[in-house]
Amino acid sequence: MCGVAGFLSFGKNRPGKELLLRMGEPMAPRGPDASGVWLSGDGRVGLSHRRLSILDLSEAGAQPMPGSDGLSVLSYNGEVFNYREIRKELKKYGRVFRGDSDTEVILAACREWGVGGAVARFIGMFAFALWDAEAERLYLVRDRLGIKPLFLARTPGLILFASTLKPLLACPSFSREVDREALQFYMEFQYVPAPHSIFRAARKVLPGHILEVLPDGNVRDKTYWDLSDHWGCGRGPARTEEEYLEELSSLLSSSVRYRLISDVPLGAFLSGGIDSSLTVALMQQASPAPVKTFSIGFREAGYDESGYAKEVARHLGTDHHEKMCTPEEALALVRKIPDAYDEPFADSSAIPTMLVSGFTRSHVTVSLSGDGGDELFCGYPRYAWVRQGRMVQGIPSSLRRPLCSLLSRVPVHKVQRAAESILYDDPAQLYFHTVGIFERRRLAEILPEVADDSHLSYFRTFGEDRWGGIVERAMATDIRTYLPDDILAKVDRASMACSLEARVPLLDHRIVEFAARLPMEFKVRGGETKYLLRRVLHRLVPRELLDRPKMGFGIPVNRWLRNELRPLLDEYLGADRIRKEGFLLPAGVSRVVAEHLSGRRDHQYRLWALLVFALWRERYLS
Repeated sequence: MCGVAGFLSFGKNRPGKELLLRMGEPMAPRGPDASGVWLSGDGRVGLSHRRLSILDLSEAGAQPMPGSDGLSVLSYNGEVFNYREIRKELKKYGRVFRGDSDTEVILAACREWGVGGAVARFIGMFAFALWDAEAERLYLVRDRLGIKPLFLARTPGLILFASTLKPLLACPSFSREVDREALQFYMEFQYVPAPHSIFRAARKVLPGHILEVLPDGNVRDKTYWDLSDHWGCGRGPARTEEEYLEELSSLLSSSVRYRLISDVPLGAFLSGGIDSSLTVALMQQASPAPVKTFSIGFREAGYDESGYAKEVARHLGTDHHEKMCTPEEALALVRKIPDAYDEPFADSSAIPTMLVSGFTRSHVTVSLSGDGGDELFCGYPRYAWVRQGRMVQGIPSSLRRPLCSLLSRVPVHKVQRAAESILYDDPAQLYFHTVGIFERRRLAEILPEVADDSHLSYFRTFGEDRWGGIVERAMATDIRTYLPDDILAKVDRASMACSLEARVPLLDHRIVEFAARLPMEFKVRGGETKYLLRRVLHRLVPRELLDRPKMGFGIPVNRWLRNELRPLLDEYLGADRIRKEGFLLPAGVSRVVAEHLSGRRDHQYRLWALLVFALWRERYLS
């Protein structure tokens, strides 16, 4: 795991190695083991790299890495897990290798088959910049699911790119002007959805895309993988449940075995839930020694899963490590969120993710995570609510309005949001109201201007008939938006802030493609979510250790905002300060604060988003 950055100059400006070194500095946590820069002879192209050594720890794996023919150079973040098979194939074509890194294989594969032909063969997570001197092209590539991040920015005469936003800020010509639309989208979703970034000058490279940067600075955007090409419940010949079960079991085992490849100590996050338990069970099945597992616990009632994790670890025989975290430890990370995430990010589970990452890094360098199972196999409770909400919409609006008014008086955020959602006849708005935090009416109270958001991938995906019914649309929307921009961004930034590589075996693209064509009856049956995934797990872990209500990986934000974090609300969300900064409307923000503190409304998610933005603004714009 590493950090990449660099530039392509299409004007007179030639920033040189000084800029490359400055761009590399803020990526030190992503790559603490080594650093390097490469500059073309004419100074037009520069690559910077920070290395976290995972495979081939020798200098043969150092980056930026020139190709053996001197015609290309690569700066790369991630892992291509099937690189040894690809290397064997490339040797048949006469390719010679000097080391044992996947970096060298990527270079050779791109020379042999072209960038598009190479990435189609890769199993893994990756974001890389490849300069092809022969074609005079800079290629920027991101993996299919968006596990690894990559940003692109344009300044006068320069194309800049980096794993995160901080390296872009090292360039004097990069503008820190906030994208007001992106700020609105952040307030709606709790994260900035791709391709936007919080800065107007920067954009996220989309998952499954290859950007081809031409010498004149123009950029061609090509899609090499898209979920819609594989979506279709029951696509292909009819199959029995046992046939689907065996295929899924085989894919999961293959994916986990690939992700055990490492030249440094390796372990896994274990919450005791379905996805992490399955990941660890398959790891232990493939490992000759006890797998190291890690969990954190809280003394707060309703937020501690450590006991479940301990039971699963005991059954599987793992080398389990547990840390009980105090409220003080968690609260201390609130002010560190802007440094770890670079742009406003209001998913409060970022804090426990940072805690478990730091604890895990004290023992190992690589950790497997169970992320992705809910999106692929219909695991979120909100999918059931959307299905039920559609039935409620059949009730006349004259009856729905009183019902909404009654339920909205319950001072619990999720109850209030669910109550309000039954007023919507548009399925996309109904689902957004389930997952979003600020709808347009409330946005108009806190933002000077509210832009049209219908062009966002969120609404475009949900509106497409090809996905199927409303639940299938919700799942496809989450895989395209919420998964890469919230869940995967959260895990990447939290783990990389601790110099820990996180691997996500459930998001092997072969499993994603399998899940995309799997009939819904094998995802949900008789009210049981993730039906087929559970069947695989129940072969390895007794059902009684796992049958319990789903628990989120959260913190008591509601109580904290009324108590421990109250001084931060006074400091950062006071009317005078809000008015001076000019991004938000003081009266609307004050209303959110007052209603929450009084207990009349549960605004915990909205208030948390406002506070995180204020902390981010102080860190990056002051």
